[in-house]
Amino acid sequence: MFRRFMTIGTAMATGLSLVVLPMVPASAHGSSWRVIASGLDSPRGLGFAPNGTLYVAEAGVGGTGPCLVHPLGKICYGATGAVTQVRRGHQTRVLKGLPSFALQGTDEVFGPSDVGVSGKLYVTLGFGDDPNLRSQLPPNGQLAATLIRTKSHKGFKVVADIGAYEKRVNPDGGLPDTNPQGLLVTKHGQVVADAGGNSLLGVNQRGRISTLAVFPNRLVPNPTPGQPDIPMQAVPTTVTRGPDGALYVGQLTGFPFPLGGANVYRIGKDGKVRVFLRGFTNIIDIAFGPDRALYVLEIAQNGLLSNDTTGALIKVGKHGKRTVIASKGLTHPTGVAIRDGKAYVSNCGTCAGKGQVIAIPLR
Repeated sequence: MFRRFMTIGTAMATGLSLVVLPMVPASAHGSSWRVIASGLDSPRGLGFAPNGTLYVAEAGVGGTGPCLVHPLGKICYGATGAVTQVRRGHQTRVLKGLPSFALQGTDEVFGPSDVGVSGKLYVTLGFGDDPNLRSQLPPNGQLAATLIRTKSHKGFKVVADIGAYEKRVNPDGGLPDTNPQGLLVTKHGQVVADAGGNSLLGVNQRGRISTLAVFPNRLVPNPTPGQPDIPMQAVPTTVTRGPDGALYVGQLTGFPFPLGGANVYRIGKDGKVRVFLRGFTNIIDIAFGPDRALYVLEIAQNGLLSNDTTGALIKVGKHGKRTVIASKGLTHPTGVAIRDGKAYVSNCGTCAGKGQVIAIPLR
């Protein structure tokens, strides 16, 4: 029960009504914050090319259908997902028409989730549902729950079908559910965090998928007083490689989204999953800086059930010291990338046509 996918729609399982508050513009913070992209449809993960070009995954706005049964209602398909390129002060949508699914009655959208660049542009396409349901969609919609990359000429190709792997292998053994989110691109292949499948997957150069790690449920206090503890799913949303060569994974957590209940995990060469850091709330992205500090982005610093849309960017420095780099003005932030002494953050990740990427100085 309460098998969780990505972000805001999850809180609807409790019957709470979520409201997206007006975004505080960058100008409210003086000249320190700078908007480098705007007018985005639910911006999510960010990725830099070696030449400094920034790519932004846009989850889109869904569409008129077909609509699919979803544990929280229904999700309706539309070819409104995209990837935007930001280069030399100009933004351009370089990929359009990607599958997007809007959870009806909420601001949640599942679609392009993260990007990475290694020669080609790679994109994870989220879904947030049973992969068996993809057969009810038109051909373009059936690209959901896959990893794609651009071709040398126009267009893209499917690198790996994450949904089919969940259907066939189902690493965590739960109900079939897939939502490819975090993406790490390397010269040897790709690593994908499947938030729906509670797993970390490796994709080799031939597109073959393997399970790198599984994140099990853990018991947490029941939000209903006097009731027994309940199992909470991990919901891994992000993956990066640390300066030590290990993989680091951040978790959103599933219901009941307890304050301080999210961990950052470390997976070393032995393949074992160990807790690296505890005490965060609803992690949506993580990134290491050149100073070896870890930057943790919380989509809702007071929890997804709080109706407070304020997020937080937290720096974890030497000896584990934690410093809040930014909070006020972050409205459901959904992605972070570090470059040239700045944190680039996708802000208002559930806003149709109003999402931004902002640059926040780190020194």
